[in-house]
Amino acid sequence: MIMFCTLNTHRIDMDKLLGGQIGLEDFIFAHIKGPKKEVDILKSEESLGLTITDNGTGCAFIKRIKEGSLIDQIKMVCVGDHIESINGKNVVGYRHYEVAKLLKALEKGQTFKLQLIEPMKAFEMIEPRLKGGNLSEAKISRGRETLRLRSKGPATLEEMPSDVEEKAIKKVDDLLEMYMGIRDIELAATMVEAGRDKNNPDEFAVALDEALGDFAFPDEFVFDVWGAIGDAKEGRL
Repeated sequence: MIMFCTLNTHRIDMDKLLGGQIGLEDFIFAHIKGPKKEVDILKSEESLGLTITDNGTGCAFIKRIKEGSLIDQIKMVCVGDHIESINGKNVVGYRHYEVAKLLKALEKGQTFKLQLIEPMKAFEMIEPRLKGGNLSEAKISRGRETLRLRSKGPATLEEMPSDVEEKAIKKVDDLLEMYMGIRDIELAATMVEAGRDKNNPDEFAVALDEALGDFAFPDEFVFDVWGAIGDAKEGRL
């Protein structure tokens, strides 16, 4: 079973995760499940220092571990590990923000058990493909086009986010952390795209519900996201 995919590198590099968009030159590497492991952790601090994401098909995994954090001291827990269960509760099929909420709700001072599955490690000596210096690569110009893969409907060739949209995406990512306790730049990009051609918050709310209705975002969050998009368009970010 595939846990997640990375772009242009076989390594477990969470900054190279495949999201909703890929460039026309990109290579995709699929990371499959490896060995299982179990670890007991004393929650001595409120924050574990984990950033969690998911692959959209029921596999939540560790995207980042904050340096010096509680989890950073537990070498058995690694970036790329799939979180299979928490205290015996199976979380396969949960979205990353649901797993993050479960971890956040764990009582400080108590020990909890994580069951993890690490990605299969292979070809560790292989280097990522080189940029430039290759005739076949030189014939392809990246430009600003990207191929967007969708869960419903055909793949489409679209423009990459503009500089204004990039600023809005970063702000929306901050709002996601503020309201939901997660950071997810891919989710933020999808939300900004939903508001690209909308003229008011009502139109944006409808578009957001069509694209991401499963999240059931609170109204105040949707309003703040619309405000961030507007601020970016007006140059206030």
